[in-house]
Amino acid sequence: MSTGLIIALIVIVAVVVAAAAVLTLRARGPRHGTGLKRRFGPEYDRAVARHDGDTKAAERELAERVERHGDLRVRPLEPTERERYEVRWTAVQERFVDAPRDAVAEADRLIAELAAARGFPADGHYEEQLAALSVHHAHHVEGYRRVHRVAQARANGAHDGGAGTEEMREAVVEARALFEELVRPSRHEAGRHRAGADGDRTSPAADRGHRTPSLFHRHQAKES
Repeated sequence: MSTGLIIALIVIVAVVVAAAAVLTLRARGPRHGTGLKRRFGPEYDRAVARHDGDTKAAERELAERVERHGDLRVRPLEPTERERYEVRWTAVQERFVDAPRDAVAEADRLIAELAAARGFPADGHYEEQLAALSVHHAHHVEGYRRVHRVAQARANGAHDGGAGTEEMREAVVEARALFEELVRPSRHEAGRHRAGADGDRTSPAADRGHRTPSLFHRHQAKES
């Protein structure tokens, strides 16, 4: 075989390998982005907006969140712990009628404590805690973000961070979705405790199905 033919074959093989690599990368990109968009939902759109429409930068950020927090193991709550958190959230809802800003601040503290109890980053590391929550509860983190924003504005001396009563009410209602996600037993816990729950129908948590009361909505109806 002549030297020229060998060189030609090498060039052809190199071109084929390069083309295959390009096609592979193109195929992976959309699937990767689609997977992140499906996993993060509205949080994906917020990341893109935060990066001024730069989809690649947003996806890098979200992929890094998954890498850091995707393997996080959620800690179980004891029934008495769950009960205490539910009682505290009911108090937040009731307090909102007379002191909405205080209620929002308490909702912020309560979610931070509950998330820490479930194994998410704690010790005041709000941004890291929010990032971890977004990996596992992406569709419900915005309420926490909203109540934290109002609570921090007030702590920094602002009256209410520019939020009106209705906006604060909506923030607490939205944050409640994350609270309920965090306070309810995981599927593993539910399977482990199902036999005990079936045998103890006197448990308040079992009677409520691990859902917080909707006193907040009833109070709002009285106000209107």
